[in-house]
Amino acid sequence: MSRVQQFTRRTVLSAAAVLAAARVPRAQEAGPRVATLDWALLETLLAIGANVVAATELRQFRQVAIKPDVPEGVADLGLRGTPNFEVLRFARPDLILNSNFYAWADPLMSRIAPVESHPIYKPGESPYLLAEQATLAIGERLQRPAAGRMVEELAARLDRYKNLFARGDGRPVLPINLGDARHYRVFGSDSMFGEVLKRVGLANAWTGATSYSAMAPMGIETLASMPDAWIVLIPPHPQDAFEALAESAFWKALPAVRENRVLAVGSINPYGALPAASRFADFLAEGFSRVRNG
Repeated sequence: MSRVQQFTRRTVLSAAAVLAAARVPRAQEAGPRVATLDWALLETLLAIGANVVAATELRQFRQVAIKPDVPEGVADLGLRGTPNFEVLRFARPDLILNSNFYAWADPLMSRIAPVESHPIYKPGESPYLLAEQATLAIGERLQRPAAGRMVEELAARLDRYKNLFARGDGRPVLPINLGDARHYRVFGSDSMFGEVLKRVGLANAWTGATSYSAMAPMGIETLASMPDAWIVLIPPHPQDAFEALAESAFWKALPAVRENRVLAVGSINPYGALPAASRFADFLAEGFSRVRNG
């Protein structure tokens, strides 16, 4: 068998990672080279200008989280549940940041570079506060002053939004994500979206149990039990599901739909950190202002 024929798919991916790392723009070269498996940590690192060299599922991250932008030179480690450790090694990180979601990988990754854990989603704890703590700790570790500025600026903006929403109709808000035309998942008070609602003075229409993020699947018929709520549709959801739902008699009969109390916002990482919280708050402010002025 020839040497060319002995190349495996993982070898090719690893070689591609080396080439990708070589294309990292100089603006990203300052500071320690950092990698992560966790999307909440990835969006945090990108937002504070860290030198990210490797992360997972980047194509999907760009479609779901949208912002912050991922530089083209960042190596894609593949699936979060089964990352390619060869690609990670070739990316030559100085530091790997991880969360409790992927703690199983710590022993393997520690053979490549030091690993630090920063959990953001833990049962019974505030994801917003944990995200603040993680952002500040990472900023100090990487000497990125932008981390402190991001924490302060977002807190101040949420306070301004609280004053804005205080002039609204006082109705509760129901943040949901469609699974299909008959089911959705709802984000409770212990999700990042729920935390944002509390901090801007809006009530979450969902008062049932969740598991530190969302409850799924819920039958679409349960929307009828919350007739006073604003419904906030948070992508990504299947396009055919949204189209089928919009044409259904049940959907058209909902008070929120008849009274124009449905906001369709942009896609947001549902297990995000402060960048996701910021994006959700901005979408709410823009949506409610559009309805009020429309």
